[in-house]
Amino acid sequence: QVQMVESGGGSVQAGGSLRLSCTYTGSRYCVAWVRETPGKEREGVAAISSTGFTTVYTDSVKGRFTISRDNAKNTVNLEMNSLKPEDTGMYYCAAKCTGGDCSPCPLVPRYKYWGQGTQVTISS
Repeated sequence: QVQMVESGGGSVQAGGSLRLSCTYTGSRYCVAWVRETPGKEREGVAAISSTGFTTVYTDSVKGRFTISRDNAKNTVNLEMNSLKPEDTGMYYCAAKCTGGDCSPCPLVPRYKYWGQGTQVTISS
């Protein structure tokens, strides 16, 4: 069993920065950050391999967001810069890719373990 706990959400103005952290228990897996906005499907924004060597980003966050992990501390971080109002949403970290190809770790949110989420609100 894997438990995921997110932290670091909040409210900032457009152009600002936030750092999200996800602490997990159990084995190391692919981990993704997934964003949920009312009226829209969950969208994977970044994913990182179990070793941390491979990362994937959705086009809308490339160059602005950076995903990283510290396996010694069982954490996965999402550094978010140049934030835009459209980045607003509930952000979840998710682990263990299920079904289909998991190399590289997918942005499609087919993961087994999920945290409770942390809210990010960007004002214009």
